[in-house]
Amino acid sequence: MKSLERGKNTSKPEITNLSAHGFWIFLSSKEYFLPFEQFPWFKEATVSQIINVRLLHKTHLYWPDLDVDLSLTIIEHPEKYKLISK
Repeated sequence: MKSLERGKNTSKPEITNLSAHGFWIFLSSKEYFLPFEQFPWFKEATVSQIINVRLLHKTHLYWPDLDVDLSLTIIEHPEKYKLISK
């Protein structure tokens, strides 16, 4: 017997914790930490601005209130990307 195809992933990103140092976001059975030092756009943001996050694609997150969009690759490996403009 052959299994049916999997349905569409309906998992939405969820902010699970917020601290003075950054915040945690849960997506696709994995939790990621975004430190404010490496993601400075969120440091002065309100809680409501941070929790208003949308999943645009499987690996692309968007914060409309802050006009910030990040891929999971950037979140997982921020050292490979220049995130802070000078």
